[in-house]
Amino acid sequence: MATASDERAAADVLKSLARHLNCLNDDNKSARRRALEAVKRETVEQSLSSGALQELFAGLLKALLKCLSDPTETCRDTAIQILTGFIRAVPRPEDALPYLIPALVQRLGGQEILEPAEELRLALMEMLSLLLEVCGRQLAPYLDDMIKILQRTITDPFPEVKKESCKCAISAAQSIPDHFHLQAESLLKPLLQTISHQHSQVRVCVTQAIGAVIQHSTGKNLDDVLSHMAQRLFDDSPRVRKAVTIVVGDWLLRLPDRYSYFHKLIPLLLSSLSDEIPEIRSLAEDLWRQVGSQWEKENEDDLKDKMDFLLPAPVLYTSGVERPGLGCRELVVRNLSKLLPAVGRDMGDWLVQTRVKTAQLLRVLLLHAEDHCTQHLQSLLTLLYRACADPETDVRAQCLESAKLLGVFVSPEVYLKLLLPHVEDSSSCSSASPWAPLMVLGSVLRGSSREALEPHLITIGGTLSHPEVCQGSQQAQYLDQLLVCVDAVLCVCQVDCAVISLQLLKVLVSVQSLTSQQEQCSKAEESVRCLCEAQGLGGACELYRQHMADLLQWLSDSHHTWTSYSIQKTQLEIIAVQSGPVVGEFLPALLPLLKSCLEPSRDPEMRLHIFTMLSKLLLDSRNTLDSQGRFSEYMELVLQDLLLPNLVWRSGRSAAAVRTAALSCLLAVLHGAAFPAERVLSVEESLSTQLISALEEDSKLARLLACRSLHALLKLTTQRLNTDSLNKIYPVVVSSSHQIK
Repeated sequence: MATASDERAAADVLKSLARHLNCLNDDNKSARRRALEAVKRETVEQSLSSGALQELFAGLLKALLKCLSDPTETCRDTAIQILTGFIRAVPRPEDALPYLIPALVQRLGGQEILEPAEELRLALMEMLSLLLEVCGRQLAPYLDDMIKILQRTITDPFPEVKKESCKCAISAAQSIPDHFHLQAESLLKPLLQTISHQHSQVRVCVTQAIGAVIQHSTGKNLDDVLSHMAQRLFDDSPRVRKAVTIVVGDWLLRLPDRYSYFHKLIPLLLSSLSDEIPEIRSLAEDLWRQVGSQWEKENEDDLKDKMDFLLPAPVLYTSGVERPGLGCRELVVRNLSKLLPAVGRDMGDWLVQTRVKTAQLLRVLLLHAEDHCTQHLQSLLTLLYRACADPETDVRAQCLESAKLLGVFVSPEVYLKLLLPHVEDSSSCSSASPWAPLMVLGSVLRGSSREALEPHLITIGGTLSHPEVCQGSQQAQYLDQLLVCVDAVLCVCQVDCAVISLQLLKVLVSVQSLTSQQEQCSKAEESVRCLCEAQGLGGACELYRQHMADLLQWLSDSHHTWTSYSIQKTQLEIIAVQSGPVVGEFLPALLPLLKSCLEPSRDPEMRLHIFTMLSKLLLDSRNTLDSQGRFSEYMELVLQDLLLPNLVWRSGRSAAAVRTAALSCLLAVLHGAAFPAERVLSVEESLSTQLISALEEDSKLARLLACRSLHALLKLTTQRLNTDSLNKIYPVVVSSSHQIK
């Protein structure tokens, strides 16, 4: 209540302002401006008591409110300053609300905003903010009017007005929560229209306002808001992402109906755990920890057994990562069935950043779910197959981390049962990306423990070495993943891999046979060395010695069906060449295989490939075929069964190429003196006949090879050839010499 002295002081001021108040209606704008400045100078700028100001405010209010419609901007500005000064200084500003609020609605809340000056619209909104601050709950009867104003000003063209409007919305929600929830939803439409504004600070304010509006609403419109909030997690501005994190964390902690929305809110907060800004990650971790602790306390009876018998973290738990609390883990576990379908949808989104964020989220979810991943394993594998085929490197990298976590948390007995059939038949899950199951398998194996994998090594090795798998595709990515799987097994199981050494070697041989890239060949050779080291072997030769019999039998099982397109012919070359001197220890198994492959009735292209391989071996026979000094024992088989039948003339270019290749091998045999002269003499007649015939070949190279072979034959059998043989050879050589030059 104003005292008598306050009333006298107010009356004196009003008396002194009488002339100025009359001037407020003057047609001259300068007169109106001077009058308002005088009012300001004599009231709010004076050191009057609050009681006197209250009396003055009541006496001047209507006149000042009328000035809000003054056509001159400076007059309106001064009027707003005076009103704001009174509101801040008087003890009972709520007495003015019946007049102030309608005036604000008139200026700001109509279909057309009457206040044209953006700076004055900002000043009016600041006045409304001040009213909310000083009047609080007493504004409840005017909530509809305030909502009407905010609906217009939130979408105001001036960014500063937008920001101030958002602050007003937050203040209204906090000041009059009992009434605000009835009108809250009506603010969401303008807020959502503004959330993508170009100014980051506007987006921050809108995000904060949405948080307060939803917090103090019935919550039924939360679904309409979530997609917009999720989009802001991709905002370029860290301040916006931080605001979203705080708002979502606050909802999870304080939203009245939060339990109904856990499955929709949890992904938003967990996504911030992977934010590129450390401050945001730390904030999200702290909020998530609070959410988990609060939920744990609220459900203490439910979790009693788990709290009493808390299981330790898995042995291979991700290093450098703190294990989430029980409450956090349980929240994810209980909502995982609702979360995974949404993760699957977003993993196929057309936006790269959405897929990357989703892949990061999946890893966080699995880190929380731990061994509960098992019950969702089928859907997780399907999701990972698709993600591993993603063209974006970051998506694939995150999903491989997720697959590794499956290896940590899920028993090999379980995941192999689901995973290996897809490895064997990749078309069943991803025909466009047959390497996807292998990629997942490699990462899952990396996450598994040696003890857990050891009982399943034979199954794993059998699958990898199955023809449908190790020979399933020539695509570089597919072969890369085969090598990844082999390396994963070797890395995890080490010496235990001895039981599947043969199977792993088959895979490595197959990769080298299929690839056209030297880099992949080098990787495969490195894996061979690792396989040797795992078993304590001195090198590749010892490894091949250990398995050569089985490898040759492996190839022999199918040699009758080989064609020019068969991978086996290249596998044979890899084995024969890389085994070095070891191949000379297995001639009884190798040569019959070569004989079958080089029969004249077989595919010419395939025979050409075999002869090329044989030529390489013969050129270095002392370190290959003749490493044991026993190659000469097979002279008749080599000459009579492998070479001579292929020197017989047949029509066609392919047949001519085969004869040239056979001549090359024959020259290598004769030039290297692998066979003793007395034994060569036994087949000299048939040899010379075929070589003489070869001198008539159309190919210059074939004629040259035939001539050199005759020279080597004569040199090898010097002093031993009979006259008839010399008489047969000499004229032909002389007559053909001009063609060879």
